[in-house]
Amino acid sequence: MSDPRARRRRQGPVVRGQGLLQPTTTDQRLLSGRGDTDWVHADPWRVMRIQSEFVEGFGTLAELGPAVSVFGSARTRPDSPHYRAGVEVGRRLAEAGFGVITGGGPGAMEAVNRGAAEAGGVSVGLGIELPYESNFNEYVNLGIYFRYFFVRKVMFLKYASGVVALPGGVGTMDELFEAVTLVQTGKLTAVPIVMYGVDFWAGVRNWMGATMVSEGYVRPEDLELVHATDDVEEIVELMCAAHPSVVAASRGAGGSR
Repeated sequence: MSDPRARRRRQGPVVRGQGLLQPTTTDQRLLSGRGDTDWVHADPWRVMRIQSEFVEGFGTLAELGPAVSVFGSARTRPDSPHYRAGVEVGRRLAEAGFGVITGGGPGAMEAVNRGAAEAGGVSVGLGIELPYESNFNEYVNLGIYFRYFFVRKVMFLKYASGVVALPGGVGTMDELFEAVTLVQTGKLTAVPIVMYGVDFWAGVRNWMGATMVSEGYVRPEDLELVHATDDVEEIVELMCAAHPSVVAASRGAGGSR
């Protein structure tokens, strides 16, 4: 039997031995102009793409300033009261000195971007590559497209001074509860989370209290991490209370608050 310690080779941080040895070195493969192109679709190469998306996102948003991530359905109709509420949320947050961050798409996202842009605020769209064509709505004045959902999610929350969930579907639920999880585990601090639409979200909140809390899967105080309201002014007040420096800066610049 061969000695398992024999014929080992270090390749960067990786050590290979026995039957796992590769016949060429990394440099040899790099400098070779021949061979197939399947490597550009392999996981190690994807890491470079992932890294480039983080670098682009961080570089673009690092100087964004205080902003609120607002989630909501792409299917919200322009004649819907939820759309009108989204416009008002975007407008009032911009007037208070906050930028807004949405997915940059239609529906509720468009409404929020519209309200912020029309008020002269920063209106960010974080797009995502989808199986169907998806363009930014016309009210985005700073936009980035991402290949990977998880990179986009980091950008949504890394640069968020608060989170607002308008009525929406599975995607909105995913984004909302990811924010709740990060606050619950202490990964995000000083980030108010608001559900807009008391009746819309009542079923979720009631079920969490009646089932999750009663069976011990969620602590009663965890339900207090999310505030539900039908009042746009209350959303703005919660964000301003958590970030008083934004209020001071807005007043100093001639803002409405």
